[in-house]
Amino acid sequence: MAASASATLGPLVGAIDQGTSSTRFLVFNAKTAELLSHHQVEIQQKFPKEGWVEQDAKEILQSVHECVERTCEKLKQLNIDITNIKAIGVSNQRETTVVWDKTTGEPLYNAIVWLDLRTQSTVERLLNRIPGKNKSFFKPRTGLPLSTYFSAVKLRWLLDNVEEIKQAVDDGRAMFGTIDSWLIWSLTGGRNGGVHCTDVTNASRTMLFNIHSLEWDPELCQFFDIPVEMLPKVRSSSEIYGLMKISSAVKSGALTGVPISGCLGDQSAALVGQMCFRDGQAKNTYGTGCFLLCNTGPKSVFSEHGLLTTVAYQLGRDKPVYYALEGSVAIAGAVVRWLRDNLGIVKSSQEVEKLAAEVGTSYGCYFVPAFSGLYAPYWEPSARGIICGLTQFTNKNHIAFAALEAVCFQTREILDAMNKDCGIPLSQLQVDGGMTNNKVLMQLQADILCIPVVKPSMPETTALGAAMAAGAAEGVGIWSLDPGDLTAVTCERFEPQINPEESEYRYARWKKAVLKSMGWETSEPHSDGDTSIFCSLPLGFYIMSSMIMFIGAKYISGTNK
Repeated sequence: MAASASATLGPLVGAIDQGTSSTRFLVFNAKTAELLSHHQVEIQQKFPKEGWVEQDAKEILQSVHECVERTCEKLKQLNIDITNIKAIGVSNQRETTVVWDKTTGEPLYNAIVWLDLRTQSTVERLLNRIPGKNKSFFKPRTGLPLSTYFSAVKLRWLLDNVEEIKQAVDDGRAMFGTIDSWLIWSLTGGRNGGVHCTDVTNASRTMLFNIHSLEWDPELCQFFDIPVEMLPKVRSSSEIYGLMKISSAVKSGALTGVPISGCLGDQSAALVGQMCFRDGQAKNTYGTGCFLLCNTGPKSVFSEHGLLTTVAYQLGRDKPVYYALEGSVAIAGAVVRWLRDNLGIVKSSQEVEKLAAEVGTSYGCYFVPAFSGLYAPYWEPSARGIICGLTQFTNKNHIAFAALEAVCFQTREILDAMNKDCGIPLSQLQVDGGMTNNKVLMQLQADILCIPVVKPSMPETTALGAAMAAGAAEGVGIWSLDPGDLTAVTCERFEPQINPEESEYRYARWKKAVLKSMGWETSEPHSDGDTSIFCSLPLGFYIMSSMIMFIGAKYISGTNK
């Protein structure tokens, strides 16, 4: 960019987009919503046991510092003055749970990631205390079913199982937060005056928050036995929370003094970034998981078909709260990562599109990637991933195609549920997220839904939403959210190309596969001890008695000689 252009850019807004797979820092022009520069760092996921998914909270924080510093360096190379960055927004993976020590600033355990399944026994223990073991008992207050997905059960597990955390709670040193809270606290000073807060969208994913009163619910805290003192203060999604401070630990300080003034859970941020501000507007984000949100306006709508009711956004302290119906799929982009990292059938995510395009069909192969059970609309933690319909003809291309098709079928199930709850079918689906770069996937999605799929030319809508909230905050005021001022978005459309009968046939076969994936797992612990045949009492008894009879027969035959 030329030096003369730099002077005309006007105010800029940065956005920290901290997702399950990666961290990014992106800088936008507040007047045009143009993305000027960004930097991305992949985040390691740890799988210490089957069903367990963890991340290092310090690695996540370090990745944010690195992304901020590298992006600022790139802006300088473009001759863009970084002092024009007037605000920073935060968008984050939701439900992922961190507990840290406020006196040392150190995490007390790895972050437990949203799709972790270790808390199934905790959920069942809690269900036993609910009348009729009703998973939806708290839905009228929280909008959520009791599930391994949400933060309260993860925090309960940490309090029950990690001695350092129990001690820190007893000493009054423990702080709880989702990733947004951990980042904001750390970036605004940490143990030296860091701000311990969250916003209404992230709070609404904990199961401790009353989505009507917009406060932590004392009865829910009592039910989960969680001290309210360790919870962050709940704020709106668009206000100044604190100022960026220099981090001496990582020599990071390019944006010291810039206010952090926007905070939204990633799916709410994408809803804002897609400018779905009207009742009935919806978007689907394809990331590690897949999340379809429909704006229901200032009223909360409760689903009869397995969807969640969640806070969509509150864009200012004195502004109304908007709600959304949400369908959550645990595994979307994660299935591509699994094909790459676990099966090794591709070396990069882009190869999956190429393999699928070569065959153009799954040849009757269906893949249900229920690696973390099934989320909406089933909420079935006992499900496990299956690949079925295999023949000798099936090869890796068909499995790649089936994996992409699975993402589309899961979206179809959610859209069907949403149409039943809202009563007005969507005429098109607005999409965003990293997977939307896959044109085979987008065409498949249009074919399976039988409606057009519309992808914005700038797919970074999650970061854009966080930037919009930050730039529009009171005291910043450099980004107008007036619909007339919002920049028109150019889009790419994918129209359905197969007949509806073919789509329905494939969808019916998918539903059959889903039924076969259920009921695989129980919460009974696996034995870590002796796995010999004698661990099976009937089998052991049979073998021992047979040996005795054999020895006895030999003895008798010997005495008769």
